[in-house]
Amino acid sequence: MNWLEALVLGVVQGLTEFLPVSSSGHLQIISSLFGINGEENLAFAVVVHAATVCSTIVVLWKEIAALFGGLFKFRWNEETVYVAKIVVSMIPVAIVGVFFKEYVEELFGSGLLVVGCALLVTAGLLAFAYYAKPRLKTNISFVDAFIIGLAQACAVIPGLSRSGSTIATGTLLGNNKERVAKFSFLMVLVPILGEALLDLMKGDLSQAESGISALSLFVGFCAAFVSGYFACSWMINLVKKGKLIWFALYCLVVGGLILILR
Repeated sequence: MNWLEALVLGVVQGLTEFLPVSSSGHLQIISSLFGINGEENLAFAVVVHAATVCSTIVVLWKEIAALFGGLFKFRWNEETVYVAKIVVSMIPVAIVGVFFKEYVEELFGSGLLVVGCALLVTAGLLAFAYYAKPRLKTNISFVDAFIIGLAQACAVIPGLSRSGSTIATGTLLGNNKERVAKFSFLMVLVPILGEALLDLMKGDLSQAESGISALSLFVGFCAAFVSGYFACSWMINLVKKGKLIWFALYCLVVGGLILILR
C-alpha cells in the first residue's frame, strides 16, 4: 500500500465510520480495487479506526469531559451511571475480541460476498428502524445498553454498519435518536483504542508484520481523522432529522451491485 492509496482509504474510512454504510465494508471494497491483501487491510483498518475514535473525542469533548468530571466525584451520580452503561455495552464486543478474533480476521480476507450480503442486512435494518414507531423512553437503560452492545458486536462483519446497527437498534428500543447516536459513538472509544494499543505493543502494526510503511499508516491516520471529524459532526445533526432512510437505499444499491458484479 502506497501513501496515495492510504490517503484515499483514510478519507473513505473517516467518512463512512459515522455514516451508517459500514466503514469496514467500504475499506474492503476499495482495498479489493487496489489489490490490497487481507493482512494489510486488517492492520490499516485498526489504525484508521483509531483515527476516527480520536476525531470522536474532539467532536464530543464536552460530553466526555462532563462524564469524567462526574465519574471522579466517586459517587453514584448521573455521569457514573452513564459510564456504567457504556461498560455494559462493551461486554459483547469484548467477548468477540477475546474468543473470536481469528474468525473476525478471516472475514476481512473473505472477499466481497460477505460485504454485499451484510450491506443488504444494513439496508433492511435502517429501513425497519425508520418506519417503526416504538414507544419512546426517557433514558437508555442498562438492558438497552447491552442489546445495543450486541448489535455492535455483530457489526464486526464487514458490510454490517456499526453506527447503523447500534443507532437503529437503540431507536427500535424506543430511545431518542440523538442520544443513541452519541452513545453509539462513545461506546466504541475504549474497544478500538484498546485494540490499536495492543497491536502496537505486539508489533502487529510494524512494516515487517503488516506490509505497510509508517508513512502510509501516518497519511491514512491523518486522512481518517480529518474526514471523520466532519462526518461525526454531520451525522449527529443528520440523526436529529431522522433521514437515515437514504442510507438504507444507498446500502441496498451498493450491496446489490456487489453481489451482481463481484
